[in-house]
Amino acid sequence: MGLPVLPIVTADEYLAFENNSDTKHEYFDGEIVAMAGTSFNHNFIFANLMGEIHLFLKDKKCNVFGSELRVATPFFNSYMYPDLIIVCDDIEKQESKFDTLTNPSVIIEIMSESTKEKDLGIKFWRYLQIPSLKEYILIDSMKFGIKVIKIQQDNSWKHYDTENINDSLFINTINMQIPLKDIYKNVSFFDGQTFSQNVPL
Repeated sequence: MGLPVLPIVTADEYLAFENNSDTKHEYFDGEIVAMAGTSFNHNFIFANLMGEIHLFLKDKKCNVFGSELRVATPFFNSYMYPDLIIVCDDIEKQESKFDTLTNPSVIIEIMSESTKEKDLGIKFWRYLQIPSLKEYILIDSMKFGIKVIKIQQDNSWKHYDTENINDSLFINTINMQIPLKDIYKNVSFFDGQTFSQNVPL
């Protein structure tokens, strides 16, 4: 079952609605779409990633942000809330739009059953049109799985996938490597397996 869709509105109407809302919504070409709730797995992965990246970027030029900031796309009438955003230049905001970034360097989404189709579909194509974007990273919260879509020198995009817990995620833009076992620390799957910092892999 999909998320509830509200009547078609303009972008300005969406922003006015969103700035007075207690919950977050995304906007796709006239439609306001309520965001799904997050699971324990999602929150563990988010906390693990945010902690690792934030510590790594201390005293560096780049910054990492959570899902409270929106991202606007230049070629689509859309506003989205990525799970994590890394910005490696001066922060550029959309003029007169509250808390809306226009120049993400890296976008990370944590996929769940309810968001996977959107993360790999409508959001995928919109994110890749952002001129500043270098990497789009998708973390699966239902099983071990990471997809990295990275821009190449010829401006094409190349996909890298791994499902091996002994591999690492390499974020090329910030030259950072994170072991999957650290990303999935404390995450439990349907087989009851939970990974903690002290479990040998």
